[in-house]
Formats: sequence, C-alpha cells, structure tokens
Amino acid sequence: MKVFLGSRWCHPLLLLLWTAIGTGLRFTHLAAKPPWTDEFSTIVFSLGHSFRTVPLNLAIPIDVLLQPLQPKPNAGIADVVQYLLTESNHPPLYFVLAHWWMQLWPPGVQGLASVWAARALPALLGAASIPAIYGLCWLAFRSRLVGQIAAALLAVSPYGIFLAQEARQYTLAILWVIASLYCLVIATRHISLRTPLPNWLIVIWFGINFLGISTHYFFAVTLCAEALWLIILHWHHPPTSPWQQIYIVAIGTALGCLVWLPIFWQETSRGKLTDWIHYTSPGLLAWISPVFQALATWLTMISLLPVEAASIPVVIASGLIMLGFFLWVLPILSRSLRIQLQHPTTTLMTRMFAVVIVGAIAIFFIFTYAFGIDLTRGARYDFVYFPAVSVLLGVSLSVCWNAHSNNTLNLGKQSSTPVSGRDRQKRLLAGRRAVVLIWVMGLVSGLTVVCNLGYHKYYRPEILVPLIQQVSQPPVLIATIYKTHVQTGEMMGLAREFKLSSAATPLFLLTNPSHSADAATTILQQTLSQLPKPLDLWLVNFPLPKSDDGKVKGCLLDHRSFPVAFGYDYHHYHCSLGSKQG
Repeated sequence: MKVFLGSRWCHPLLLLLWTAIGTGLRFTHLAAKPPWTDEFSTIVFSLGHSFRTVPLNLAIPIDVLLQPLQPKPNAGIADVVQYLLTESNHPPLYFVLAHWWMQLWPPGVQGLASVWAARALPALLGAASIPAIYGLCWLAFRSRLVGQIAAALLAVSPYGIFLAQEARQYTLAILWVIASLYCLVIATRHISLRTPLPNWLIVIWFGINFLGISTHYFFAVTLCAEALWLIILHWHHPPTSPWQQIYIVAIGTALGCLVWLPIFWQETSRGKLTDWIHYTSPGLLAWISPVFQALATWLTMISLLPVEAASIPVVIASGLIMLGFFLWVLPILSRSLRIQLQHPTTTLMTRMFAVVIVGAIAIFFIFTYAFGIDLTRGARYDFVYFPAVSVLLGVSLSVCWNAHSNNTLNLGKQSSTPVSGRDRQKRLLAGRRAVVLIWVMGLVSGLTVVCNLGYHKYYRPEILVPLIQQVSQPPVLIATIYKTHVQTGEMMGLAREFKLSSAATPLFLLTNPSHSADAATTILQQTLSQLPKPLDLWLVNFPLPKSDDGKVKGCLLDHRSFPVAFGYDYHHYHCSLGSKQG
C-alpha cells in the first residue's frame, strides 16, 4: 500500500476511480424516470421543433400531442435558435450542442426521441466536472490531497447526480463556472504578487464568461460573486498593472452580457414562464421558507437519504439520520475551515472560494426578499456556486485527513501541550475515518437519487397514468388549461406514459382561455358536447371557477380518494347524456 501511495500512478489512478464511480452513478437508471416539462422543452427545441404546432382548444389524439418529440431530419441550427428564443427563456448554446448530440442517436421507443440520449449529454458533462474540480483544487492549493477529496465527494454528490440526470444545461454551466474559477485563481495569484496577467488569460477568461452566459443567464450570479472578491482584493491591494487587465476582462464580459440583454428582457417580459418563482405567500412563511429551502439544498450537496420514499417510517428515519449527520459534520467542517483560513499558505484561496459562495448566496436572498423572486425555490439554480462548495469541502476535509501530521498544507496552530505518538496516531485515524464516513454517506445518497428515492422529478405521470387506466374505460378525455408550453409538457408526460404502455389511449384538450377560467370552462363544455358519450373526463391542473363549485355540466364528479401524483392536481368525472350536475 505504501509503495502504491508513493508511486507516480497513485493520484491519476485514484482520480480515474472517482471519475468511473461518478460516471457510473450518473448513468445508472438514466432513463428510468419519466421526463418532466423542462426536459421536454430541451428535447423539443433541440430537435428543431416548436410547441406551437400542438393544436389548442381541440380534442387531439396522443400522436398529435407527441409529434414535437419525433426527430425532424431536415431541422437545422436556425430552427433551434428561432423556436427557442421566441418560445422559451433560455440562451441557445446548450440547445445547439444538444441538437448535434441528438442527431447521433436513433429514435427511441415508439419513434420518439430517446430520453436516454437527451440525458446522456448532461451526464457526460457532469462526469467531466470530476477531473475538472481536481484540477481547480490543485491549481488553487497545489495539493493533490485537496483535489482527490473534492473529486471523490463530487463524484457521489446527490446534488451533482441530480443535475447530471436532467436533460438540461446545468452540468455544462457548472463546467463554465469551474473554468471561470480557474481564471479567477490565476488572476488572484497575479494580483497578490503584483505581476501582470498573461494576455492569453484575458482572452480565455472573457470567452469562458461569454459562453457561460450563453448557456444560462444565472451564470451572471457567479460573475457577480467573482466581482465581489475582486472588489475586496482591490481594497487591500493598491492598483497595479494587473488591475488594468482585470478592467479589460470586466468590460469585455459586461459587453458580452449586453449582447443577451435585449433577448433576456424580451423573454422575461412574457412573464408566464417565470411566474412560479415569484413568491406570493403572505406572513411568516414568506420569510422563513426561503431559508429552509436553501438549507435543504446545501445539505443535499453531500447527503440525501430516502426522504421521498413511500414508507412514512423510512422517511422519518431518513430525516433523523440526515439531521444527526448534519449536526455531526458541521463542527468538523467549521473547525477545519478555520484552520485553513489561518494558515498563510491557504488563507488567500480559501477566502476567495468562501467569498464566491457567500456572495452568490447573498444575491439569491437579495432577489428573494427585496424583489420577491424566490431563487431558493429552484435547487438547480445553486449550480452557480456548487463547484466552489466542492472545493471548500476538499480544503476542509484535508485537515481531517492529515490531522496532526507534518503536511505543510494542513498545519494549523499547534498546541504547546505535548502529544504522544499513540495519541497522534489515534487522532489521525479518527480524522480519516470521518472523511471516509462522509464519503460513504455521499455514496449512499447518490444511490438514493438514482433509485428515485430522493430528488423526485417535479411531475409524476407514472403515478397518474396507471390510475387512469385502472379507473376509466375508454373513451377518456384529459383536459388542462394552457398558459405556456409548460402545460404542453405536462400533458406530454402523461401522453408518453400512455404511449409506452401500448394500452387504449385518451384524447387531450389544452384550452387556451383569453382572460379567465370561465372561458376555459366554456371551451371544455363545447368540446364535451361534440364527443360521444359515455365519456370519462379527467381535469388536470384545471381549476374550475368558484361559481361552478367543481361541477361540469353533464358530468358526475368521482368523490373517491385517489393517490397524490406530484405536479398533477386532478379530478375524475363520469360524463353521459343523462348525467346531472354534481
């Protein structure tokens, strides 16, 4: 063992091991969970399709609803960009890459685009972040140990696995965050030494920042957090030649961001796609829920047990274990981080990553409490500082791994009390056991995510569709109120489950009311009047006017108690010519 640890192949092989474990976890059960509406957006736009080809205010069959999920051989990049920028609120870089990627794969089952292929690209990008974070740690601290611990924890991070198994752009954005932090590390070192930045860094840093914004607009939060650190450095280091080059990077990045500003304002002015993030709960809940939402996301970066399991005892036990783990690990991380902040060889870079994290979190809470835009509601948005968290975990736990050793990186203030060799060995073993235990908890947590016992998809069509098949006899109509393509994606989730089951298929109705739920109800009644009876009606995310009191003309409400299907608020009706309102 000692020969292996001292060999030149030790660290490359260990990094390869973490990368293999992380890749395996990210690809395990990759297509097992049904896609949800945001993933449908990725698939539809990357195929060069438009959601607007789905008819509204008409009862349509499944094949018509799912047509945008079928590969489009003659679609090009222009189609991807055009439909994305006119119908969605995201920049196009990832969708263009996904377009090329999806062309490499044949259609999946029933001729629809492969969900596995759509998720495989972010899974690969997520796996690439493991060696990337190792390199960032080595660059910042010149420590392979810090890099190995950070890479090992990132490989099994339940939060990282959750993002990597989504057919979305977050893992690509994480790579841009890591790359931008690379540049920030180099710039910080040059500023501290008062030496000029290399010209290639200026060009690369600007390019990375532009590509980051072109992947996700929230990458700007990372840029603001980096700017905060540079302002702090500027305060402590008088302006010298490096600052002139920093100004060039800042101006270039700002101009690069301005390219997307008109499109961003145009997209956000449509409003409806971001309505869910505007916090409207009154009273005390509006103040405390963002804090708990943020805490939950932070905890799942290293730990997540089956808190979303079907068994209540399992949920309770998982919650208690996670709470106990958090109370145990927090003092360890806090104490170790203080040591690194005090040591002259690590204090600068440790402070840098801490400022980036705190700055990004502060921006989230400013938007939440000052503007009523609750960014903590979307755990996925924490990608903007997730790499910095991984680095600080590696830095902190390296202290535990080399507790009371002669490693110059991790020596804090030594106690004047003599410590025997046996006590030193016990403390060293205890520290390393703590690191191993934290990693094992991460591994179990990663398995929790891939086994669908944590970080469930936001919509659960696999619960509702079997229920409809069990309760209803054809013909069946499933109706919802259309606001944006989000609702189209919700119905696509149900339609895809029906399509895969090869059972009798329902009709779908997306009503597009001009002003109110009354108009949607009118469209629903008109459609029902044109369909043969008897008919089973399922209203999904379709709030009826209060004046109707849950009644649909010619239909009887089924008052039985049905299971919860997350993302789908539904009601079942029996409709016939002789039915009375009920």
